[in-house]
Amino acid sequence: MPIPGYTLDTIDQFVGKELGVSDWVTIGQDRIDQFADATGDHQWIHVDVERAARESPAKSTIAHGFLTLSALAGMTMQIGIVPDGVSEALNYGIDKARFVAPVRSGKRIRAHAVLASAEKKPGGRMLLTLSCTVEIEGEQKPAIVADLLSMLVPAEPAGRG
Repeated sequence: MPIPGYTLDTIDQFVGKELGVSDWVTIGQDRIDQFADATGDHQWIHVDVERAARESPAKSTIAHGFLTLSALAGMTMQIGIVPDGVSEALNYGIDKARFVAPVRSGKRIRAHAVLASAEKKPGGRMLLTLSCTVEIEGEQKPAIVADLLSMLVPAEPAGRG
């Protein structure tokens, strides 16, 4: 969803401000199992529902921390961190990520994104640092706090391609 007034030309005016909050995303067992299959991480705490109900402090399976972190990319895109006039938004890195609380299967999460910095780079590119918090619905502690880096690549002006 577009952020009113947020463009490559005005992005500096948004530094230090919250860009938005994503919609809620459900982290169900199917998604957890698919992530386990994709990554090869089949630790019982993620995929064995019966054992987790008996032995886990959460009394449930929990999402992989990296599943929750991966979901953050889509949630920030949904917030609208990529302004018009950008041809690509590339994951550039993570300066810091902390997995504060587990996400139990079936819980909903959403992202809050603050534009921490916008650094101009050669070729009209822009390096964004987003301070993100992944909230777990109904819980005090967030799932993740992380500083994400995203490189925005401007679209070629008409007639220059």
